[in-house]
Amino acid sequence: MEMREIGKSGISTNGFALGCWAIGGGEWWGSNDDEMSVKTILRGLELGINWIDTARVYGFGHSEEVIGQALKQTDRSRVILSTKCGLQWYDDGGEVHTTKEGHTIRRDLSPRAIRRDLELSLKTLGTDYIDIYYTHWQCKTYGMVPVAETMGELLKMKKEGKIRAIGASNVDTAVLKDYEAAGGLDAIQEKFSILDRKAEPELLPFCEERGITLQTYSPIEQGLLAGKVSDDYIPKKGDVREGKVWWRPENIRTANEMLAGWKDLTDKYGCTFANLCIKWNSMASPNINVLCGARKLSQIEDTAKSMDIPLSEEDFLRMRRDADEAIRKQI
Repeated sequence: MEMREIGKSGISTNGFALGCWAIGGGEWWGSNDDEMSVKTILRGLELGINWIDTARVYGFGHSEEVIGQALKQTDRSRVILSTKCGLQWYDDGGEVHTTKEGHTIRRDLSPRAIRRDLELSLKTLGTDYIDIYYTHWQCKTYGMVPVAETMGELLKMKKEGKIRAIGASNVDTAVLKDYEAAGGLDAIQEKFSILDRKAEPELLPFCEERGITLQTYSPIEQGLLAGKVSDDYIPKKGDVREGKVWWRPENIRTANEMLAGWKDLTDKYGCTFANLCIKWNSMASPNINVLCGARKLSQIEDTAKSMDIPLSEEDFLRMRRDADEAIRKQI
């Protein structure tokens, strides 16, 4: 199994990770079987997917609670664990991000807020350290909390041994440069799929030049690229997919047409459409780690198959050309 170092942290993992947003359930993802989620996490570890990613806000702490249950049933040293700070619903600090389930969620990267998040995450997860600690969303008002102040607290956490590496999520290159100047990052987390490659022109080269891991989320566009969505599907109100450009019916049809053209590839490699798209994502750069959501055994077992697909460079480029054409048709 190919191993990739996470930034310059000295922590190594394979090219795939388990994303646990959906495990939080709630309005974002609907009802959830927590016992099945725990089994899914443990099965992922058996299959070699040992990087588990969550965030304090996922399910308002519930995702971390479920992961904490799983950690009690395994050796903590087997797990690379990341969570995120900076989205809080406890007070009126920071700037409003969104509202959900009666909570007003605010972006707050002040030292006080992220320290509170860390201590709550450690308690909920039942661990005394986090391997990679991300700032979840950056301030809407640039510099409202200077990056240097946020990084100062993160570096204290690292010195204390409570975190091993520092990451940032949902950033642009201007903010990245501020983080680099204030101490440096080992990872960033950004949306990236074969149909959404906005990270390619600037963010990915920046990461490659500076040895930063780009952990990509939504590699199968929140399920669309699994090839099981009907052309006329409309997300329910409040669903995480609601309003997303690729989940408009006319764009679903375009994506499905693209996938239908890859039937020979799924036959050739004995895999699913999701496997193909996940493997394609991992081959886009050696600096990429692909974050794949799962909360059922069948999902994590299917994801694991993606690791071993011997996708050729010729087929990689063919998929890219087909996706370019689909992107041109996007409405």
